[in-house]
Amino acid sequence: MADRSIKYGDINQLPLEDVLRRLDTTADGLSFNEAQRRFAHYGPNVLTKQDHYSSLRGLLSHFTHFLAVLLWIAAGLSFFADRMRPGEGMATLGWAILSVIVINAGFAFFQEYKAERALQALHLLLPDKAWVMRSGQPVEATRREIVPGDVLIIEEGERVPADGRLIEAIGMRVDNAALTGESRPKRRTAEATADGHWLDLPNLVFAGSTILSGHGRAVVFATGMQSEFGKIAALTTAVETGLSPLQKEIITVTRIVAVISLVMGITFFLVGLWTGLGFWISAIFGIGIIVANVPEGLLPTVTLALAMSSQRMAKRNALIKHLPSVETLGCTRVICTDKTGTLTENHMKVDRFFVDGLMIESREGCFFTRGRMISTADAEQWRPFFDALLHCHNAKRVRKSDGHSAVTGDPTETALLEFAIAHGLAHRPPLRRMGELAFDADRKRMSTLHWSEGRLIAFTKGAPESVLAICTHTHSHGDTIAMTPSERTHLLSQSRSFAEQAYRVLAVAMREVAHQPEHIEVETIENDLTFLGLVAMMDPPHREVPEAIAKCRQAGVRVVMVTGDHPLTALAVARKIGLVPEQAGPSRRSFVPVIEGPRLDTMSDEQLRQLLTPSRPGEPDPVFARMAPHHKMRIVSTLKEMGEVVAVTGDGVNDAPALKKADIGIAMGVAGTDVAKETADMILLDDNFATIVSAIEEGRTVYENIRKFTSYVLASNVPEVVPYLGYGFLGMPLALTIPQVLAVDLGTDMIPALGLGTERPQSDIMDLPPRSQSERLLSLPILLRAYFFLGLIEAVIAIGAFFLYLNSQGWSWGSHLDWSSPLYREATTVTFAGIVLAQVANVFACRSDHLSVARLGWLTNPLIVWGIITELTILALMTYTPIGNEIFGTSPLPLWIFGPLALGALALLLAEEGRKFLVNRRHRRTNPATAQIVSPS
Repeated sequence: MADRSIKYGDINQLPLEDVLRRLDTTADGLSFNEAQRRFAHYGPNVLTKQDHYSSLRGLLSHFTHFLAVLLWIAAGLSFFADRMRPGEGMATLGWAILSVIVINAGFAFFQEYKAERALQALHLLLPDKAWVMRSGQPVEATRREIVPGDVLIIEEGERVPADGRLIEAIGMRVDNAALTGESRPKRRTAEATADGHWLDLPNLVFAGSTILSGHGRAVVFATGMQSEFGKIAALTTAVETGLSPLQKEIITVTRIVAVISLVMGITFFLVGLWTGLGFWISAIFGIGIIVANVPEGLLPTVTLALAMSSQRMAKRNALIKHLPSVETLGCTRVICTDKTGTLTENHMKVDRFFVDGLMIESREGCFFTRGRMISTADAEQWRPFFDALLHCHNAKRVRKSDGHSAVTGDPTETALLEFAIAHGLAHRPPLRRMGELAFDADRKRMSTLHWSEGRLIAFTKGAPESVLAICTHTHSHGDTIAMTPSERTHLLSQSRSFAEQAYRVLAVAMREVAHQPEHIEVETIENDLTFLGLVAMMDPPHREVPEAIAKCRQAGVRVVMVTGDHPLTALAVARKIGLVPEQAGPSRRSFVPVIEGPRLDTMSDEQLRQLLTPSRPGEPDPVFARMAPHHKMRIVSTLKEMGEVVAVTGDGVNDAPALKKADIGIAMGVAGTDVAKETADMILLDDNFATIVSAIEEGRTVYENIRKFTSYVLASNVPEVVPYLGYGFLGMPLALTIPQVLAVDLGTDMIPALGLGTERPQSDIMDLPPRSQSERLLSLPILLRAYFFLGLIEAVIAIGAFFLYLNSQGWSWGSHLDWSSPLYREATTVTFAGIVLAQVANVFACRSDHLSVARLGWLTNPLIVWGIITELTILALMTYTPIGNEIFGTSPLPLWIFGPLALGALALLLAEEGRKFLVNRRHRRTNPATAQIVSPS
C-alpha cells in the first residue's frame, strides 16, 4: 500500500514561506481542482471505525456464548431422543430450550441496543462544516472534504477539523484537553519554533482541539487517521478486549454443570446396558439425565438480574452499555482515573483572592476569611478590585436557545465574569470600554481602558511577577499608599504559595489616566499602577469526590490518578480529594512519587510493577502526570498482568486506548468525546467520580445475588433428576414428566430467582475487600450445599410425597402403573407440587448462606413475596384448570396432600437454619474477635 502521508516532522521549525512550499499550497489555499485531486489521493478526513457497534454482531453474540452453546447442545440431544423414541415429551423440551435461547438473546440484545441508542443521544456531534480558502475565496466545506494543503479559517469557539500549522494567529488560545488531558488554555502563535513536545508546540493546532479565544489561519498537514486524533483512534482499535470476570465465571459454572451432566448421563447409559435395559433405552435415558441437569432457567435469570441492575444504575447516573460490566465493577481492585472532568468539574472557578493582607475564600456566593463570613458592606471597600475583575476581560454573556444565559470565552476570563455574577457584582451597568491592550506572551498581561464618572481608568491583570513589576502603589483599606520593596516581596511570595497549590494566579491593578491618549500604548497605560489584589483560580474537584475516595479506600479499591496535566496541578488535586496526604509533595517523592511521562519511559516493566505494588496496606499510590496515551496503556496493561481487575475513567480522545484495554472503561457522558464514549463499557451521565462508588456497590451486590439464585436454581435440579435415576436403576414409576420439569425451570422458579437477584446489599459490603480472582461463583461448599444438602432434601420431599400418595390410593411396589391413568397423573402432580413448595422454602434459605431468615425478615424483599405468590398461582392453574391439566399432564389433587408437602418444606427451612447455626457457632469459637458470621465460600 502506498504511503499517502506528508513528511511534516519539522514543519514547526519552518518559516511561513517554506511551510507553504513544503505542502505545495499558497496563502490563498488550493484550487478547487487541486482539492479534488488531493481528496482522491489522501481520502476523506474521517476516522476509520473498525469496531463500531454492529447490531447483527451484537445479536449473534448472545446466541454463541458458552452457556447458550450448552443449551443448543441440550436442545439437539432432546430432538435426537424424540426421534429415537417419540411421544415422551423430549421434542417439547427441545423447543422450550430453543425458546429460552431466542428470548434471552432478544432481551439481552434489546438492553444493549437501548444503551447504544442512549449513547447516540449523548453524542455532542461536531458541526460538519469548516471554512477554508479555495482559489483565494473563503468557502464552507464539509469536514470530510478537507485535505492536506487546505488553508483553514479558524474562529473562536470552533473545533479544529484537522492538524495544521498556523500561518496567522491573533490572540489565539486553544484547549487541547481532549488530546492531552491538560486543562490549561494554551497560547498559539504563527512564529516558527523548535522547542517543546509535539502536542505543546505553540504554532500547531490539532484535530479535536477547541479555539477558546482569538482567530487565525492554518495550513493543513494531516487529516483522518494520519492526524494525532486518528493515531490515538488507531491505537484504540488495535487493543484486544477479553472476557469480563462474570463471563469467565459463567463459563466455569457452565463447564461444571456440563461435566456433572455428562458424567451422570454416561454413567446411567453404561449401568443401563449392564442391567440389560438395551442400547436405545439406555441411550434415551442417558440423554434425559444430561438434559434434566441443564439449568434452562439460569441463563434468562442471570440476564434479567443484570438488566435490572443496569436499570438501577441508570437511575444513579451510570449508563451500562454491556450487561456483564455491571458485575465487573464489583470485583474492581484498581481505578485508574483521569483528573480533568472526572475528579474535577472541568470548569475554572475563582476559589480565593488576596486583598488588604487577607486571604478571602469564595464559597456559595459569600466571602469568608478565617472562618468568618464577610458582610456585603465590608466587601464594598474592595470595589476597585471587583470592578477590575468585572471589566478586564473579553468573556461574554450570551443567551442560549433554551432561554438561559451562559458565559463564553477563555476559561480564565469566564471564571472572572462568573465570579462577579455569582457574588452580585455584575448588577450595575458596565463601564464604557474605551480601548484595550491585548494579552501577549512577552508582557504576560492585558489592560482595558474605561470611562467612569468623568475619568479614565485603566485595569490591568496578568502574571503576578509581570504586574507587580510595574506597580508603585497599593490599595489598602480604601486608601492608596506607596508600595514598599518588602511588600512587593511578600506579595510575590503569596503568589508562589498559590502556584504551589496548583492555583492559576492573576495579579490585578489599576490607574487613573489623565486624558484620552491618541494611541493606546503600553508605555502610556501600563506604568505607575496601583496593586489591588491576587486572584487564585482552579478547576475544583467535585464535592462528592473526597467522600468517594474514602469509600474506595475503605472497600479495598485503590485509586490511581493518571493525567496529562501538570505535576503540581495533579498533586494539588490529589491532596484536596484525600488521594495523598496533605504533607506529600515534590520534596517527599520517596513517600508519594509523582511520575511524569518521560520518567516512565525510562522505567523497565519490573520497575513499574514494583512502583504499582504497595509496600504496605493503605500506602498511597503514585500520581502519574504528563501522561500520553501509550503511557496510560502501559500502566493499565501492567496492572492487569499483576492480576488486578482494572477500571479506567476518562473523557478525552487520549483516554480511549486505556478505556478499551481496561476490564471496564468508564467514560464521561457530558464532557466526554464521542471516541471515549464509544470505547467505554459504562458512561457516567453526571461526569462524577462519586457515581463510580455507587456502581461498585451495585456490582458487588449483583455478584452475591447471582450466587444466591444460582444455588436456588441448581437445588431444584436434584429432585428433577432423581425420578429418572429411580426409573432407570430401581424400576420405580417415573415420578416427573418432561413438561413438568420445564414448568419448574422456566415457570415457577423464575420470579423467585429474580427476587433473589434484587436483594439489597449487605450493610458492610463496602467495608470488605474486592473478591479474590481465585474465588469462584460456584465454589465447592456452594455446590455441596446446593446439590447434596438443599437438593437432596427437596428430592426426599418430592419422591416421598409421590409414594405417599400412591400408597394412599392402594398402589404397592411392584404393581403396574399405567402412565395414562388418572392415578399416575395425580402422583406426578404431587411430585411437581412437592418441588414447588420445597422451592418456596428454599428461596428464603438462599437469601443468605449464614444469616437466619428471622434476622433478614420475611417480607423485606417484595419481589420474592410476589414470586412466591406467582409460583403458587402457577401451581394452582396447572393443577386445577383443564388447560393446565392438558398441557402439563397434571390432575387435580385432594387438599390433604398439601399438609405433608408443607411440613416437608418447613423441614427444609429448619434444616438450613440448623446448618447456619452450626456454621456460625463454629466460627465464633475459632474467631472470637471477629464478626459472628462468615460465608462458607
